[in-house]
Amino acid sequence: QLQLVESGGDLVQPGGSLRLSCAATGFTFNYYAIGWFRQAPGKEREGVSCISSSGGSTNYADSVKGRFTISRDNAKNTVYLQMNSLKPEDTAVYFCAARRTYDGFCLDEWRYAYWGQGTKVTVSP
Repeated sequence: QLQLVESGGDLVQPGGSLRLSCAATGFTFNYYAIGWFRQAPGKEREGVSCISSSGGSTNYADSVKGRFTISRDNAKNTVYLQMNSLKPEDTAVYFCAARRTYDGFCLDEWRYAYWGQGTKVTVSP
């Protein structure tokens, strides 16, 4: 059974850093592209970043470019989201999701079939 488990969410001050992890089990991880999404209170879920199955291609939402970095370790079946220079508007529940295809639409949440349960990130003084 395909399973994704996020971790690493925490309370952090503005300007701080966090690294989120997305651990996968139950499927051939290196066949799948992975996306990170977030949902802030009262808002719709939005795409943050995505990475191809090999890790050779990545994409970022404009709001996080230059601050967030996505990476993956296929030997550990894990994708990471390094978040630096965090802002209060980054406060959200962060989800990872998996799909077989990586393309220019990888930040569209509806294209993903498999989702984790989320990890909460709060950026506050």
